[in-house]
Amino acid sequence: MQLSERIDPAAMTGEELRRLAHKRLPGEAAASDGDFVLNPEFREAIRSNAIKPAAVLIPILERAEGLSVVLTKRHDDLKAHSGQVAFPGGKIDAEDAGVEAAALREAHEEVGLDPARVQVLGRLPDYYSGSGYRIAPVVGLVAGEARFIANPAEVDFIFEVPFAFLMDKANHRTGSRELGGRRRFYLEMPYGEHYIWGVTAGIIAALSDRLFP
Repeated sequence: MQLSERIDPAAMTGEELRRLAHKRLPGEAAASDGDFVLNPEFREAIRSNAIKPAAVLIPILERAEGLSVVLTKRHDDLKAHSGQVAFPGGKIDAEDAGVEAAALREAHEEVGLDPARVQVLGRLPDYYSGSGYRIAPVVGLVAGEARFIANPAEVDFIFEVPFAFLMDKANHRTGSRELGGRRRFYLEMPYGEHYIWGVTAGIIAALSDRLFP
């Protein structure tokens, strides 16, 4: 696959994704993304308040019918991002060897994903959330035979979305709401009955921008 060729996410194999990620995803992310991308006037406030280090795994699953992305629906009673669609992830512990280790640990705890079934392909720039987290998104290619079991303490259910749908910028919509008397903007990517928005949608858009500029 030549990077100058038009790349179709719907027809991409795991091997093609692996080669593309090697070219376009850095091992160490120096830049940053965040909720300030659509709200530039809040850039400094969001960056200065996002002090809690966290990591998420973007699990891209190899299926016979094409690549898909594994997502969760979080419990409504969790302290952070309750009830939202999210990637497996959470706070980075002092015992974690790095952000990749933290993302794999959290994925194992939340959805039962065996780290041995995941090949880490790279990282996206840290994502600064308005909820106070500095999130390291880790991209992983997951073997098709991997099994997932939702941790009932954190996850309501697990579902998959076609990789091609999420990488298609036509499906990246901008929503807004008024918070504290000011208009805030966010990304949303509805898929069937699932409402993907906010931080998760922002991270998906960041992956799309880097893999398919």
